[in-house]
Amino acid sequence: MLTATAVDRTAAIDWYRRNRTRSASLFDMIDPAAYYSRPISLRNPIVFYEGHLPAFSVLAFLRRGLGRPSVDARLEKLFERGIDPDSEAAAVPRSGASTIWPARSDVQAFARACDDAMLEAIAAFTPTPAAIEGLYTALEHEAMHQETLLYMFHRLPFESKRHGSWSVVRDSGFVVHEPRSTRGAESVGRIPRGEAVLGAGRNLVTFGWDNEFEQHVVQVPAFEIDAFPVTNEAFLEFVNDGGYHQREFWDDEGWEWIQSHQVQHPAFWLIADHGPRTSDPAPRTTDTGAWLWRGMFEAVPLDARGPVYVSHAEAIAYARWKGRRLMTEAEFHRAAEGATAGHVDFAGFDPVPVGSYPETASVHGMHDLIGNGWEWTSTVFGPFDGFTPMRSYPEYSADFFDGLHYVMKGASPATARELIRPSFRNWFRGNYPYVYAKFRTVRA
Repeated sequence: MLTATAVDRTAAIDWYRRNRTRSASLFDMIDPAAYYSRPISLRNPIVFYEGHLPAFSVLAFLRRGLGRPSVDARLEKLFERGIDPDSEAAAVPRSGASTIWPARSDVQAFARACDDAMLEAIAAFTPTPAAIEGLYTALEHEAMHQETLLYMFHRLPFESKRHGSWSVVRDSGFVVHEPRSTRGAESVGRIPRGEAVLGAGRNLVTFGWDNEFEQHVVQVPAFEIDAFPVTNEAFLEFVNDGGYHQREFWDDEGWEWIQSHQVQHPAFWLIADHGPRTSDPAPRTTDTGAWLWRGMFEAVPLDARGPVYVSHAEAIAYARWKGRRLMTEAEFHRAAEGATAGHVDFAGFDPVPVGSYPETASVHGMHDLIGNGWEWTSTVFGPFDGFTPMRSYPEYSADFFDGLHYVMKGASPATARELIRPSFRNWFRGNYPYVYAKFRTVRA
């Protein structure tokens, strides 16, 4: 997929060590009693991820990139791949419903053996195209999963997390930013007709995931777009207007989801008087006082000016309620021209008020397009022309070209800086409400 090029081995080793240190800090946040729990029923238990990260690095780099043998074939198979089921009933490990997970001490011993093999190989490997792809696949994959871990940990009971680990995690990259004042969060802007460049040039980059290729140009008509992401305060109007009970705003999948799961508000919101029980009627109030935000370590008052984190289905419903729609992937690229990253790279566990980083706005005056939460688009995740599965992870994208996943762009507070590039594409199912994902609306 990629041409051979020089590799800075010292930088790669530093990146690998930084990944592993941050991952260890994240797992140390969890009370040992929660280690085998499943904070999200659609994902594997926490133990899986502590084994999956080193196992996958060995698979991608040592085995597929360098052609070396396994470190521990049994455990590598056990921890090889995660799951993305369409229902809780289908959410069983790929290794089988009766999987018995190892003791944590055994998982950590396996991880140390993988780390030793990885570091030795990075220091001495011959940089062939296959090896380079395998190395960067391993490095970026771990950074991706650190965000996965954090949004999973957001779902754990507060008593299952150790607040004292905060300082340790901060030393691994987490920094607190003071929010700035936010003005005009309901304003809109006009993006003129123009070209959007999507994807990456295969011969122009050292690494990219297979769904990023090939680079191409799309002609985008002019459109109007919200200058800021939709806030909690704005979304509350939709909730108070009975948006979760009006069928005309929801697509079939979204309506079935909110009905079967009794969803009445965003997953990151808690009802102040009743906690997280979605079966309780959502309170109707013109302000956010009846609501709390599900923080990492405690419930805090809902920030009216914070971006609302919702599923794709909820974003669509709100946009229809407003008589608007979600932007396409190409429209994101147009709106984000000249934008830079703001609240990203493990800058905190939660979002900050919209517009807190005005210096990162695009040339069109659009705020927070890269940071403070991924941006949902209406684009169904699919291949670009010239798509070829990558050797190091052939199922990475192809397994999700099913018409059920939607492209997200930008970055969240927990997106590693190495993943922040215009061509990077994220995706999730339409009814998955747990990711750090915001949105804004558009119209022609």
